[in-house]
Amino acid sequence: MNFMKTLMAGAIAGLMMTGATVAKDNLRPREYGIEFGVLKTGEQNAITDVKGVLVGQVNVHDDKKGAHTGVTAILPHGGNIFKEKVPAGIFLGNGFGKMTGYPQVKELGNIETPIVLVNTLNVAAGLDGIIDYTFSFKDNDDVRSVNGVVGETNDGGINDIRARFLTSKDVLKAITTAKSGPVEEGVVGAGSGTKAFGFKGGIGTSSRVLPQSMGGYTVGVLVQTNFGGFLSVDGVAVGEKLGGYPWQKELECADGSIMMIIATDAPIDSRNLERVAKRAFMGLAKAGGIASNGSGDFAIAFSTAEQNRVPHNGKKLEPLKVTEVQNDDMTPIFMATIEATEEAIVNSLFKAHDVKGYDGKVTKSLPVDQVLDMLRAEGKLPAKK
Repeated sequence: MNFMKTLMAGAIAGLMMTGATVAKDNLRPREYGIEFGVLKTGEQNAITDVKGVLVGQVNVHDDKKGAHTGVTAILPHGGNIFKEKVPAGIFLGNGFGKMTGYPQVKELGNIETPIVLVNTLNVAAGLDGIIDYTFSFKDNDDVRSVNGVVGETNDGGINDIRARFLTSKDVLKAITTAKSGPVEEGVVGAGSGTKAFGFKGGIGTSSRVLPQSMGGYTVGVLVQTNFGGFLSVDGVAVGEKLGGYPWQKELECADGSIMMIIATDAPIDSRNLERVAKRAFMGLAKAGGIASNGSGDFAIAFSTAEQNRVPHNGKKLEPLKVTEVQNDDMTPIFMATIEATEEAIVNSLFKAHDVKGYDGKVTKSLPVDQVLDMLRAEGKLPAKK
């Protein structure tokens, strides 16, 4: 089957599997007046504010089959990523998770494929889809090895995960339909069946643009939230006020995971990108995450700076000519990462809606009206008129 036939088959399969409609009318926190940090957001307040970054998502919802899952794909650029790799760094906050590609990224400091997010038992489908995509480029006819980067969280509390609904065609569709512009959040893509802080989680995204005095760089974050902890919104202990503690499930010792993807147009090498990835965990902590024993908490950071792309099989003995942000100038990028990660996590909760799981139980979304009242009581928002 050639590439176009494969793509069409994947599109048809995706349409056949889609049952539930994702609610799109929920507002983001900023639309209520909630702000996170002091730096300005990009135009979309999304990871796609970083020039060149594309995001594609496929939803697989079928109430009769108990399917509530999907794929989220993040592309550093729209070209042949295998031939034009990008610098990257990965940090594991808690390693109770499954991710392909980490050892080679750690060793060589670059990514050569889209980053694909799926559920725990569909990592293999994610990798197959990445391989199919890489092989679709004529320039890659001689490729015999692909270091696909696939991350996951376990959506088995809502989705019938053992059924392994996702296929490589779903993954290929997410990659090939990836685009710039607004990114759908909440119950979508790889966040279709996830939970966070005991509520319906999902996909969230945010961005920051540094002032020119700090380099003028853009930092964007996308998260797949499926973890526990002590929810905080703009410094208000929302989780406690909603009656979540003490000691919720003995500190949620086996609760969930989170994938955090950080993109920036700043020219940064793999060493400093790993430092950026570490700062995402500060944003996770600000939102209330505790990186419990049973949680897979991973952060992947990459740079889209064209001058620092790594050519596949570059000319021998010819050094790469790259530019790098100095260590002393990294602090604003760290701060942007922390702010955007915190906001992306909260966005994933605000944009979610109730979902009935495969076992008939309903996972409720965050009671936004109650949260807004809590923020008003703390002076974070104006009082109701």
